Amino acid sequence: MNSENQNWIPNLIRQYRFENGEMTQQVLADTVGVSRQTIISLEAGRYNPSLMLAYRIARAFDLFIEDVFMLEDVEKKRS
Repeated sequence: MNSENQNWIPNLIRQYRFENGEMTQQVLADTVGVSRQTIISLEAGRYNPSLMLAYRIARAFDLFIEDVFMLEDVEKKRS
């Protein structure tokens, strides 16, 4: 994960891809309407998603945004 980007929101995208039949980055990208490179960047911590993209990713796994993106971890680091 990216320790250089202090504003990066940790996520569990990779974990949920593997829990969903080892879904590939390309399949997830196609499902949510972005490029595979966007998924790679999200997983690597180089990019934070828009609210709409975060929602679409969560829905792809039938989860809530809070299940996939760990905003609480960011808030704790700022305290």
